[in-house]
Amino acid sequence: MNDPRTPAKIAILAFPETTASAVYGMHDLFMSAGRDWHWIVEHAREPSLLHPRVVSRSIESLAIGNDVRVTAHETLEQCMDAQIICVPELLVAPGEALEGRFDAEIEWLRKGYARGAVLASACSGALLLAEAGLLDGWEATTHWAYCESLSRKYPEVTVRSQHALVVSGEGQRLVMAGGGTSWLDLALYLIARLVGVEVAMQVARINLVDWHHVGQQPFARLARSRQVDDAVIARCQTWIAEHYQEAAPVAALVRLSGLAERSFKRRFRQATGMSPLEYVHTVRLAEAKQMLESGDQSIEAIANAIGYEDAGFFARLFRRRVMLTPAQYRKRFGGLRRTLQSAQRNFGG
Repeated sequence: MNDPRTPAKIAILAFPETTASAVYGMHDLFMSAGRDWHWIVEHAREPSLLHPRVVSRSIESLAIGNDVRVTAHETLEQCMDAQIICVPELLVAPGEALEGRFDAEIEWLRKGYARGAVLASACSGALLLAEAGLLDGWEATTHWAYCESLSRKYPEVTVRSQHALVVSGEGQRLVMAGGGTSWLDLALYLIARLVGVEVAMQVARINLVDWHHVGQQPFARLARSRQVDDAVIARCQTWIAEHYQEAAPVAALVRLSGLAERSFKRRFRQATGMSPLEYVHTVRLAEAKQMLESGDQSIEAIANAIGYEDAGFFARLFRRRVMLTPAQYRKRFGGLRRTLQSAQRNFGG
């Protein structure tokens, strides 16, 4: 994850064939990370953990989709240090020719990827990555209306049309989300990848983003990826993501590490900022939140499912960490889900 003392720079590409909702929507969610939760919930002023910038060919104002004008923070030439590059949706018809229309943007994307940046696309934005040749040999996804033309025009790309989010490429540096408002899920995934799952969940709650329709796949993929430079601890993080519910997890981690217990705990805290047990609790509670929001299992069943035999201990830990009881959390966020689902049914969604 990114060092919070140095906010990660995120470039959001703007060009005439995109929309303001995607460009500025992602910008606002990124700015919210680490800042708005403290402000709203704790009444404390904290800086954003991320540094988003709108980038385009020119610094001059340009008209984009639906006749909205955008003024970039930086030009393509000025922005050569972004850790993340986001490509919003591409307002072109499926199968429409792209040759010669985005040469400057494509060259910039290639240079960014070559220097190690993560490239992320929302909706039909994956077409630009494909046109740049960056998806050749890798899995990809895009809006359902563009999957067939993407497969036909770029046969070297393996299109996963059923997947809401695909993470591929060398070092998992190609991230693609499909669907019209997929920039919401994409932004949350990137926030989790850069500064942590809990920060992403805070942003989702503050902005009432119902991101669970993509399931836990984006966050499970994140958890299975390498998160720290210490290879031993990274392997332990991967194990926790897949076995957090097992009994005596810390003892299992010590055995997995091959280190003396004292050395392992010191290295784990140095790498993650938490003790192994605190980390396990954090992963378990994140899963408990998702289960409380999306299902109707009893508190005892949820406690058992995530690794706690004592439901009372789980309830006390949850309240101490989340500042709500499990029942209060379910009422607050599960109620929101039911309201949204009911509204969707009422309007024929």
